[in-house]
Amino acid sequence: MIILFNPRATKPRNRRFPLSVMALAAVLEGREEYQIVDGNVDANPTETILNLIRCNTVELLGVSVMPGPQMESAITSCKEIRNQHPKLPVVWGGYFPSTYTDATLNARYVDYVVRGQGEDTLLELLDALRGERSLEGILGLSYKDVFGLHRHNPERLMKGPDAFPWSPFHRVPVEKYLRPSFFGKRTAAHHASIGCPFRCSFCGVHAIYGNRELVESAARTEAVLRHLKTNYGADSVQFYDMNFFLRESHANELAGRIAPLGLRWWCEARIDTFTRYSDATLEAIRRAGCTMIFFGAESGSDWVLKEMQKDITTEQTLAVAQRIKQFGIIPEFSFVIGNPRDPERDTRETLQFVRKIKRINPRSEIIIYHYPPVPQRTSMYGNIDGQVSFPTTLDEWATKRWMDFTLRIDPNTPWLKRKTKKLIDNFEVVISSRWPTVQDIRAPRWSRALLKTLSAWRYAAGIYAFPKELRWAQQFITLRKPKQESL
Repeated sequence: MIILFNPRATKPRNRRFPLSVMALAAVLEGREEYQIVDGNVDANPTETILNLIRCNTVELLGVSVMPGPQMESAITSCKEIRNQHPKLPVVWGGYFPSTYTDATLNARYVDYVVRGQGEDTLLELLDALRGERSLEGILGLSYKDVFGLHRHNPERLMKGPDAFPWSPFHRVPVEKYLRPSFFGKRTAAHHASIGCPFRCSFCGVHAIYGNRELVESAARTEAVLRHLKTNYGADSVQFYDMNFFLRESHANELAGRIAPLGLRWWCEARIDTFTRYSDATLEAIRRAGCTMIFFGAESGSDWVLKEMQKDITTEQTLAVAQRIKQFGIIPEFSFVIGNPRDPERDTRETLQFVRKIKRINPRSEIIIYHYPPVPQRTSMYGNIDGQVSFPTTLDEWATKRWMDFTLRIDPNTPWLKRKTKKLIDNFEVVISSRWPTVQDIRAPRWSRALLKTLSAWRYAAGIYAFPKELRWAQQFITLRKPKQESL
C-alpha cells in the first residue's frame, strides 16, 4: 500500500480538495493499492496512518507540504511515524520541499524529496524501491545516499494536465470539501494548469517549474466541473491556477463551455493579459459565472514593478480597476510592500496608489503583504545579501520567527524599519475596516456597518496611526461570529 498524506493546513470551514495528493492518486488508481489521508478532514491523521501501517504492508508514505501550518503538521506527524516505523520510506513533495530541499533532507524522518511535478517521479521511485531501477536516473528526485550526502538529480520536464488522468474524486469524502463561500453554498476547487511563464523576481515558482505554463484543455475542464456539479452538487468553484487566463482564444472557448453549468467562480489573472482582452471576451467570461478575479498588482511604484520584473505598469492596474466595473466582476488586488531598495518610498507610493484604486473602483478588494525574499532571488538585492540567512533544518523553519515569515505575518526583514512596518499594518487595518471584504460570509450586516462607521474619519483624513478602536472592533466581531468548525 501507498499512503498519500495531506497534513492539516487550515480550519475545517476553509478546507478544499487536497488537489496535490489527488493528482498523485490519479496515476496510482488501478495500478497500486493506496489510501489518501487528509489532516484537514481527519481529526487524528497520525493515528490513522499508524493504523494503516499496522494493518497493511506499506511501501511508502508520500507527504505533500506547503510552508506554514501544513509544514508544522507534517513535521509532527512524520516524527511520530518515523519513531514507530524507522524503516518506512518517507517522501516529501510540494512547494516547501521543492524550494527548501536541503533543509528538508536534513530531517532524519525524510528520506526523499520530489521536486516540482511529482506524478512520474513517484511512479519511478516506487520502481526503484522495488529494485527495478536505480535512484540516480529519476528526474526531479533528491535523496540521501548511503553516506548521508544529499543527491539532487536533474529537473524533470513538466507535462500538461491532460497527460494524466482525472483526480479520483470517489476516493475522497467530497461532501466534506464542498464548503460554503462567497461564491456559493457548495464551493469546489480545481487546478486547470501547471507552471507560470512569467519572471517575477519575488516568486519562487520559477525555481520549481521553470518558465512554462501548461494548460488543461477547455473540454476537460468543463468535464471535471460538470462531474462535480452533476454527481456532487457543486454550485461554485475556485480555480487555483497561477494565471487562469493566458490565450484569449482558450478563455473564450472555456467560457462558452462552462457557462451552461451556471457556476459562480474565482480565479487569478495577469493584469497585462487582462488588458489585452476584448470587451466581447470579458462579457463571455462574466456570462460564464466569473465573480471575482485576483490580480497581483504588487506595487504602486513603476520603479518597483520594473525591479520585480513584473512586466506590468501602474497605469495598467488602474485601467483594469476601471474597465472591470462595467462587467460586474470584483477585482482583488494584492500588494507586496517594502521593497528592499527603498522600502519607505515604496510604502508611501503604494499606499497612495491603493487609495487611487479605491476612488476608481470602490468594490476592489485589497490584500496587503510585507515584502519577503525567497532563497533563489536574494542575490538580486545587493543590499540584503548576508542579512537574511534561511534555516537549514525543518525544526528551525517551524519556529515562530520563520512561521511568521512564511505566512507573511511578520517577515522580520532587516531592511524594513519598525515605523514603516507599523504604517503598513495600520493602513491594512483601516482599509479593511473601511471596506470589509465581501468574502467573509459569516460577518453580519451590523458588523460591516460598525467597521465602516468607525474607520470613515481615519480613511478620509489619512490618519492610520494607533487604530486601536478598529482592532478592538475586529476582535469583538470575530468573537461574535457563529462557530462552524465541526468536521
